[in-house]
Amino acid sequence: MAIHVFGAIDVGSYELGLKIFEVSRSRGIRQIDHLERRIDLGTDTYATGKLSFSHVRQTAQVLTEFRKVMDMYKVEAYQAYGTSAIREMNNASLVLEQWEQASGIHVDVISNEEQRFLDYKAIVTRGDGFLKMTSDSCAIVDIGGGSVQISLFDKDTLRVTQNLPLGVLRIHDMVSRMNVRVSKIDSLTEEIVNASLGTFCKLYLGQEKVHNIIVVDDYISSLMQSRKQEFVEASMIKSIVREARDKGTYDLARRLGVTDATIPLLYVSGVLLRCIIKAFDAQMIWAPGITLCDGIVYEYAEKHKILQPIHNFENDILLCAHNINRRYMGSEERSSTLENIAVNIFTATRKKHGLSRREELLLRIAAILSDCGSYISVQHQSWCAYNIVMTTEIIGISQIEREIIANVVRFLNEDFIYYEEQEDGSDIDRDAYMTITKLTAILRLAGSLDRSNKHKFGELRISLKDEKMVVSTKSSTDITLEASMFSRHADFFEEVLGLRPMIKQRQ
Repeated sequence: MAIHVFGAIDVGSYELGLKIFEVSRSRGIRQIDHLERRIDLGTDTYATGKLSFSHVRQTAQVLTEFRKVMDMYKVEAYQAYGTSAIREMNNASLVLEQWEQASGIHVDVISNEEQRFLDYKAIVTRGDGFLKMTSDSCAIVDIGGGSVQISLFDKDTLRVTQNLPLGVLRIHDMVSRMNVRVSKIDSLTEEIVNASLGTFCKLYLGQEKVHNIIVVDDYISSLMQSRKQEFVEASMIKSIVREARDKGTYDLARRLGVTDATIPLLYVSGVLLRCIIKAFDAQMIWAPGITLCDGIVYEYAEKHKILQPIHNFENDILLCAHNINRRYMGSEERSSTLENIAVNIFTATRKKHGLSRREELLLRIAAILSDCGSYISVQHQSWCAYNIVMTTEIIGISQIEREIIANVVRFLNEDFIYYEEQEDGSDIDRDAYMTITKLTAILRLAGSLDRSNKHKFGELRISLKDEKMVVSTKSSTDITLEASMFSRHADFFEEVLGLRPMIKQRQ
């Protein structure tokens, strides 16, 4: 029985966390140690865009400590992620290099969408609790230092997810700088939260109510876990907020078993959650007590096929893309047809392009969102679609993957710009640009087969022979338009994949 020892590190906005896990097929995931070290990185970054030298040094010392602990447990693999405080640093690459030189730990910076998706995966691993809460209208409220992610579910189906700039540290810092008396803090915090929350509710809720809330944070969740209360009525949060507001910091900290510095942040987190409860008319709260580290280890176990997937997370990403397409009134029938044709071409040419299932997912998202730009401008739909993709949340997608999707959508109808011809300051490297090139060639060819939007190639067959790719259909309708557009994109497809595409209409 192979047991893998894995280390998960979260370089967060307010604390650094290390969890050591044992992972095996027979026993699943078992936590064997957990360390937390408080360092307020977020306040520096959100205010100045940089960390103070003392915080850089303290973090390097903590990471060195984590390295020694992992060595003691003989950790065979680890993953360290930096979140919003690191994402918003102006000199992140310099600081990350110093930390790695000092500790030997490489910290990767993940996008907001990736971070929240890992939290979501960790919640799903809790099994019955997730199914119980999402059987009715439900929202996951993931409260971080820099922002809060709200994801709405309907019958176990992800409906929408949005990020709001309402993080605990960000709000606390904003209110602190106003230098107001204590009695005003509550109302000021509510005003800040409700300004953004009102827009969210207007756009995505309307008159609907959300009965259940799954909360992920470092404060309310920890408190509920310490009291062994995972499920509580929403009214309980109101009493926590009152207690954090009215009791003395020292006495309350001793009674709750937390540091004095935690109480103001617990209070802000409570007020934020109280506002959401009121806006959603929620009745039940579940705090599963997960952290980013729990999502990191699940990702490791899933990626290395140690554990079988417990949920179709890929489907959640695609549902998110479909919801974006609906928001911009894109044709669902057109996107579905395009997606189907593109996947067929991708599958038939897999040995030629050498791309993975992950790139197939990016192709499917690009096909789904290919028409959304028409909502803004029919004439400039490709550029509009590009900007929609670059500025809209797609949960579970990295920044590089977002750029790949956006550029594939852009080049569907715009002139293709080769890697060597780029003039902008994009961070896309050569490998990622080759992915863009291959996916663009496939999606263009797929688009030509439904140029009339009449789904003439609903039943198609693709075969490869002698460096040719033959696309055949039983359609008895006239395909002159499709054949003409197909011919226009054939040269680029052949240039990219080394296959000459041809159309054959079977009788």
